[in-house]
Amino acid sequence: MTQAWLVLTRPDGRDVAAPSEAQMAAALADVYSGKMGDPDGGPGSAVLRFGYDDGLMYEMEVAAGGAVRFAEWSDRDCEIALAAPRTMTVARQADALQLWRLMAQRQVAKIRSQPWLSDD
Repeated sequence: MTQAWLVLTRPDGRDVAAPSEAQMAAALADVYSGKMGDPDGGPGSAVLRFGYDDGLMYEMEVAAGGAVRFAEWSDRDCEIALAAPRTMTVARQADALQLWRLMAQRQVAKIRSQPWLSDD
């Protein structure tokens, strides 16, 4: 049987398996406040990933300034991208949390239907 998993990588680099909504909100608060950057001095970001033990993986990174990137992969090792990464800017932390809620609920179709920027 295929098992689904959810992992949050906080701005400090620590992974949290099966994060609660409060943990996701706290990570986004750190990103949006700008108080947690990466060790090299760059802006901070947090990544929420979900996938299945035997296949697909999805990841959504939220960076300082509200830059959001959504990527779809054939597996956890990121061997084959299933689509070009989608990007958008989300000014409000609450809106970013809503996107992560969709990730936690494995609502890929709803995520794909968001107003992503076009590469044109």
